[in-house]
Amino acid sequence: MSLKVPKAGTPIFKDGYKISQGIEDAVLRNIEAASELSGMLRTSFGPNGKNKIVINHLSRTFVTSDSATILRELDVVHPIGKLLVLASQQQEAELGDGSALVVMLAGELLQKAAQLITLGLHPTEVLQGYELARDKAVQELEDLSVASLTSPPTVESLALAIRPALASKQYGQEDLLAPLVAQAVSLVLPQAPSGTGASSSSSAAFLKDFNVDNVRVVKIMGGSLSDSRVVRGMVFGRTPEGVVRKAEAAKVAVFTCGLDISQTETKGTVLLHNAKELSTFSHGEEKSLELIIRQIADSGVKVVVTGSTVGELAMHYLNRFGILVIKILSKFELRRLSTLLGATPLARMGPPTPEEAGWVDVVETTEIGGDRVTVFRQEEGKVGGKAKPRMATVVLRGATANLLDDVERAVDDGVNVIKALTRDARLVPGAGATEVELSRRVTEFGEKMPGLNQHAIRKFAEALEVVPRTLAENAGLDATETVSAVFAKHANKDSADVGIDIDGENDGTVATTPAQIFDVLAAKHWALRYATGAAVQVLSVDSIIMSKPAGIKVPQQKGWDED
Repeated sequence: MSLKVPKAGTPIFKDGYKISQGIEDAVLRNIEAASELSGMLRTSFGPNGKNKIVINHLSRTFVTSDSATILRELDVVHPIGKLLVLASQQQEAELGDGSALVVMLAGELLQKAAQLITLGLHPTEVLQGYELARDKAVQELEDLSVASLTSPPTVESLALAIRPALASKQYGQEDLLAPLVAQAVSLVLPQAPSGTGASSSSSAAFLKDFNVDNVRVVKIMGGSLSDSRVVRGMVFGRTPEGVVRKAEAAKVAVFTCGLDISQTETKGTVLLHNAKELSTFSHGEEKSLELIIRQIADSGVKVVVTGSTVGELAMHYLNRFGILVIKILSKFELRRLSTLLGATPLARMGPPTPEEAGWVDVVETTEIGGDRVTVFRQEEGKVGGKAKPRMATVVLRGATANLLDDVERAVDDGVNVIKALTRDARLVPGAGATEVELSRRVTEFGEKMPGLNQHAIRKFAEALEVVPRTLAENAGLDATETVSAVFAKHANKDSADVGIDIDGENDGTVATTPAQIFDVLAAKHWALRYATGAAVQVLSVDSIIMSKPAGIKVPQQKGWDED
């Protein structure tokens, strides 16, 4: 009995499905979509990267060259574009830097793959070659380390590691911002254990307790960037609620509930017969609230932090007992302040137990550029046999809100560099020198590889040139001549640290080691992995099947306008 052959045009899916398959309709179109996204970010890469104005779905305007912010606020709907966005977000979550490199390199790899596919290679052969080249590049990257973070870290060594990341976002201000961020990071780093050497492994082990949330940023309009400073502890842009403005060596209670007379859940009616009953109507509640505030004061609490409202009567008793009160309406800031104080947030009114109470050395109200702020400061030392939590705040000054937002992102990138160094304290040459050297070595590897894989490996090496080429293009240099000059110096095999000089001096090349332009090895390592993984995933797709969007379309009646 013969098999039943389905008739031509037999429907498989419901009406409304869209199917794109094959080299032309699926693979090359996917590559085109990825290239468009990476091309958009290329112009924002490096110290001379151009800003983008992004208006998100909430009509909030962002003026920034930070790729992570641009991708986060863009509503990318193409599935291949989403793949690249997810890869960059993973890089941002893991290491806090290198998200632009992931998208750029993935887009360039796919463009090179399109050339090979057009010439007749199968996508499977291309992705196999890319995986071989990635493994070789990651292996060679281990040999390119030229420096590492000292252990224990000093402010100078921290500033050296942070400076290139800040320069890529705020070029010209890195010498001002790097010492600020390094000072803030040094204030929150855990105390160095005795007997540590200067090896990268001991440094990473020592830094493993570093938490990026312990470095806060407060933006205060006015002044210039040179007026910025670092404060030990936390800074809040509001003043205390009562008359008490300062407390030293104080016990602290943190409440998430409001400080007020408790309200009943149901309404009630009260019949008052004379004036005496009217005057003593709320006397019992007042006495109850006074008793609670007195118990809080008797427990030794001098500072109360609340995440909700403070009633007028409660404020009266808190002022009478000399307790400083401040409202922190953000639950995230309240949680971080509780960490700094070593306190447990309470959901009930009442005196805290010794385990629930926190401690602060100084709470004071000061003035910064005409704005009054409250500072919680912890000095060195121990409380109850335990080391005090360490936290620092960078107070940024600037003329516009967009400038302050962009500087805040730069500071965040600088702090995340230290986070990346907690995994691996090694540094590699920056300014595109690492990518040029990897390109040269991967090219040599590809020439020795038999079979069709060598074409994909050599295209992988060419794709690595996107970093120095983009740096040169964004700096206004002749990209072809500048990159060729860098490759010529790398051919000597004694100049693996030569990168792009964005100022255009010395034929556009500069030795990065004496110039102290370094990148984090771990960031390069994972950027190579994530970018290649995204490119391989795109090349392994040969069909896109989209179902009909859900929802009911209401037929538009004739003669109706938009209103």
